[in-house]
Amino acid sequence: MSTASPDLRSNGPSPLTTAAVALMRGVVDRDQAERIWLDVVRLQNPLRDHVAVLGLDLVIDEAEGYAYLRSKPEDPDNPLPRLVPRHRLSFPVSLLLAVLRKALAEFDAGAGEGRLVVSRDRLVDELRTFRPATTNEAKLVDEVDRSIRKVVELGFLRPLPGPTGAYEVRRILKAFVDAQWLGELDARLAEYAELAGAAGTGTDSDGGS
Repeated sequence: MSTASPDLRSNGPSPLTTAAVALMRGVVDRDQAERIWLDVVRLQNPLRDHVAVLGLDLVIDEAEGYAYLRSKPEDPDNPLPRLVPRHRLSFPVSLLLAVLRKALAEFDAGAGEGRLVVSRDRLVDELRTFRPATTNEAKLVDEVDRSIRKVVELGFLRPLPGPTGAYEVRRILKAFVDAQWLGELDARLAEYAELAGAAGTGTDSDGGS
């Protein structure tokens, strides 16, 4: 793999600067920004040195085609301001991420090639499983739409052109939902579904008081 020194250009910012700025803004995706992606891979050594002084690590997954920055483990003796914020996710958003990660795992296990595309209607149907049977349908759809918007904002879903309400599940989701979490996923989803069923029948899952 080439890790050549950055080539300075007479006009405009250098590839190193462009790549660093793109990473500071968010995920660099090979399919969405191929030129910048190639610069990130080619210049990864100077990029690592550049972001390290800010307390950041550069993560590159060449197989999946994405790169991003994450905060280094905190040093209690030398604390640094956190440049990459942690996101506190609501229960509906966490649930949507769980459903998407499970769908991506099943897609990969089935030797799926290319990209996983899901529809808004499919997401509503899947998330309905984890809501009490008495949930108002309009309220459910509204909640799913809010969760989808948040997940798009986080960079894990990408809306596709057209009026169909279709979304690409971005593979970087795999980096944020680790293998251990995935291994517990079925149990978590089953628990959510059980809680939803209990709520729908008015059963107190703690036995009541």
